[in-house]
Amino acid sequence: MRYPIFIEKDPTSDYGVTVPDIPGCFSAGTTLEEALVNAEEAILTHIEGLMIDNEAIPIPSTIDNLKDQYQGEGSLWALVQVDMTKLSDKTKRINISVSENLLSKIDAYATREGETRSGLLVTAALEYMSLHSN
Repeated sequence: MRYPIFIEKDPTSDYGVTVPDIPGCFSAGTTLEEALVNAEEAILTHIEGLMIDNEAIPIPSTIDNLKDQYQGEGSLWALVQVDMTKLSDKTKRINISVSENLLSKIDAYATREGETRSGLLVTAALEYMSLHSN
């Protein structure tokens, strides 16, 4: 999943990161690169907590839908690619059946998005469950 993040910087502080789609999810970094890496870690930590509490995983918004709510001089927006396969130390290999045609489309899409097949399927499942949860 790619979550939009809002980054603020004033001359006397580190880069501050807000993740609008995940209430209470904040991060920071002394450099812009560090802020981006720390943002992914913060998002994963929050999502793991939501999963433990059996709560829905927020679907990422578009920056266009959020930009009017968050503004500031010296601020910017970025997208953070969140690798949902990092949510657990343990992985389990599964065997599923899918048509070759669909598998080719899944693989092509995953490649375009910079994902692995497994990462894409995990992300898709989490998004589907979030949309269809109570």
